[in-house]
Amino acid sequence: MRDIPGPKGRRKTLSDVAARAGVSPVTVSRALRRPEMVSADLRRRVETAVHELAYVPNQLASALASARTGTIGVLVSSLTNGVFADYLRALHDALLPAGFQLLLLNSRYLPEEEERAIATLLSQHSEAIIVAGVDQTESSRRLLKRAGVPVVQTMELSDSPIDVNVGFSQLEAGMAATRHLLALGSRRIGHIAARLDARSRRRMEGYGRAMAAAGLDGRGMLATTTRPSSVRLGAELFSDLLARVPDLDAVFCCNDDLALGMLFECHRRGIRVPEDISIIGFNDLEFCASTFPSLTSVATPRHEMGRRAAEIVLEIIRGSGDRPRDRRIDLGFIISQRQSTPPLRVGISAEAPEFASPRRSS
Repeated sequence: MRDIPGPKGRRKTLSDVAARAGVSPVTVSRALRRPEMVSADLRRRVETAVHELAYVPNQLASALASARTGTIGVLVSSLTNGVFADYLRALHDALLPAGFQLLLLNSRYLPEEEERAIATLLSQHSEAIIVAGVDQTESSRRLLKRAGVPVVQTMELSDSPIDVNVGFSQLEAGMAATRHLLALGSRRIGHIAARLDARSRRRMEGYGRAMAAAGLDGRGMLATTTRPSSVRLGAELFSDLLARVPDLDAVFCCNDDLALGMLFECHRRGIRVPEDISIIGFNDLEFCASTFPSLTSVATPRHEMGRRAAEIVLEIIRGSGDRPRDRRIDLGFIISQRQSTPPLRVGISAEAPEFASPRRSS
């Protein structure tokens, strides 16, 4: 009698497949793992039994036998933040064709959640861990250092990588965005930021350093909150800042969502951009080129970070096991100049590093 699958039925085993195909469990295992070692007829019988029973191999059991799971653990700070879309697409594009699946977890920007997520990924015998950020707790760092698998930290640069680090300097990018506005002649430059995670705090520090280097005090021109970032919040923070500093002539927004909210609020108030006030965002998400006026933003190499991280992991796992000569790979960033800031005058530069920086080499 044919099996009728249902939600209450037990999970089918290798022995079930063997019984259905009329062969031994060893033959089924061989047909699934090394199909070239069995005849075409045996392969068809096993494949038919697998299909009819909806059999799914037990990867953890296979891992205990072979020390291979075919999975890469990936940990990001958010599953809704558009910043991670290009990054995750690059990881999938590189790892899936190579025969690996991604185990994706979300830390929600919380250090304790990141610790639990790392422990979960390691408990699933991931063959490598790729993590967004470099600010892991001591407990998380200890777990990753002792994991015995390749670990790649991304989205930021660290002076003491756990294993391999691929990213760019959030601090320098914040400084470059502020210098860009200074080079345009702006002096009443505000900064708005949300969530205040480690990376946004470094951008804010970069703003403060650039202002101080220009002999300006930006401490009174900040509008920040620990609330999650959103377009609406960008409008609110800008309104709060404008109420305190009505003669603002430019604002560096910690991300593009906030910059878009600020742009909408400027439209509502009849404030001309960039004639009355300049706006620069951060990350250069796709919509920045389509707003009116289009938004100037710091373009970050999110796709490239994902691609390089995946390539490094594959080289370590499938190659000699050696790490890149340079464990800290700086991919740089660029300023995407658009209509929300006036064009720079000839001969003036904001001195922003570029993606093509020699530091990219590994």
